[in-house]
Amino acid sequence: MIKASSDNKGKFKKLIELNDELENYFNNTIIPQLFVDANMILRKFTPAAMKHFKLSADDVGRHIDEVSNNIRFPTIIENITEVIESSKDLEKEIQTTDKVWYQMNILPYIIRKENRTNGVIITFIDINDRIQILKGYEKLSRDYENIIHSISHDIKGPISNMEGLIRILKTIPESEEDNKLIIDMLSESVGNLRRTVEDLADVNYDMEFAKEPERVNFENVIEDAKLALRDKIAESNAKISTQIGVTEINFSRKNIRSIIYNLLSNAIKYRKPDSEPVITISTEIAEEQIMLKVSDNGLGIAEDKQQDIFNRYTRLHTDVEGTGVGLFIVKGMVESMGGRIEVESKEGEGTSFMVYFNN
Repeated sequence: MIKASSDNKGKFKKLIELNDELENYFNNTIIPQLFVDANMILRKFTPAAMKHFKLSADDVGRHIDEVSNNIRFPTIIENITEVIESSKDLEKEIQTTDKVWYQMNILPYIIRKENRTNGVIITFIDINDRIQILKGYEKLSRDYENIIHSISHDIKGPISNMEGLIRILKTIPESEEDNKLIIDMLSESVGNLRRTVEDLADVNYDMEFAKEPERVNFENVIEDAKLALRDKIAESNAKISTQIGVTEINFSRKNIRSIIYNLLSNAIKYRKPDSEPVITISTEIAEEQIMLKVSDNGLGIAEDKQQDIFNRYTRLHTDVEGTGVGLFIVKGMVESMGGRIEVESKEGEGTSFMVYFNN
């Protein structure tokens, strides 16, 4: 009898020591952790969890459903249930409703003798900085991809102008005055090509992945795009009008230029064979955003193809010169700055592209 009593005291002492060690761990860890039992009752949490999720001592003993709003992750109850029923760890990256990212680990608390899960320990590790850095690198990669495509795409207009002028120079001009005019136009095209390449290649991202937008005048950029497309405009006899309700925007100048260039180039390129292109470029405030709209009277786009045109290398008219990356570039540039692009079109009647920028 004396020996049994001594054994019980030893076991009780060991249990107290283990409990003290657990308490000491919970009180000193800097990681937010929760202990929830099999009945979904919150039994214990670390001081870090108290701070992160604004818990109090009164929350101990409450059903997890009653404190789930503090944790601000909508499927946490379903995740706890899954681990209790399967006795398998669950690890996932989560974003709470206050937009903070965590690495969440839910570990089953298993009673070995009974081989059953009696609850879970949930750990939250703040990975918000890491996620933001990864997003920054993803955006940087997309931006460089857009630049590569833009350089190959947008310089075609100035080069086409230069080729046309060189062809004229190879003939015998009627006068010295004509010769000087052509050389001046060629110099202007060279200058435009240089500015285009400089704009597209000017990438200066800091470690915050933030490039300060600049104040861009829509009319100036439209004139730049028209100058780059001068030969195509003259060849097609395109009539281009502007209705500028919003004159300026805070945005990347090279991106605005590339967007307008691509939309204007497409409006000319996909004209109806028997009609001169009539194109309207307008800006206005719509849905509390700045909207740039480019409308034409061209071939139009079938309704079931209107989203496909934004995919890379998509070409609906193989008889028209092109690479199929222009609208892919435009969409990437717009979305990388938090905007969106929409299309309205009817076959045989024309197309309107609406680009929405954050105001």
